[in-house]
Amino acid sequence: MTTKTAAGAIGISASKIIPLSMTAMLGLFFVGFVGFSHMEVVHNAAHDSRHSLAFPCH
Repeated sequence: MTTKTAAGAIGISASKIIPLSMTAMLGLFFVGFVGFSHMEVVHNAAHDSRHSLAFPCH
């Protein structure tokens, strides 16, 4: 009898779990850093794209 894990049920192999989770964490870090940064250079560099995604910044 074999059991399926949650990842196996949706078709993600175990070898892809770590790269996918690291990519997701890196993306969340970038969104958080740029979205909540008070440095004016970072704010101005991402200002238009941030507003186009409905992410408030001021």
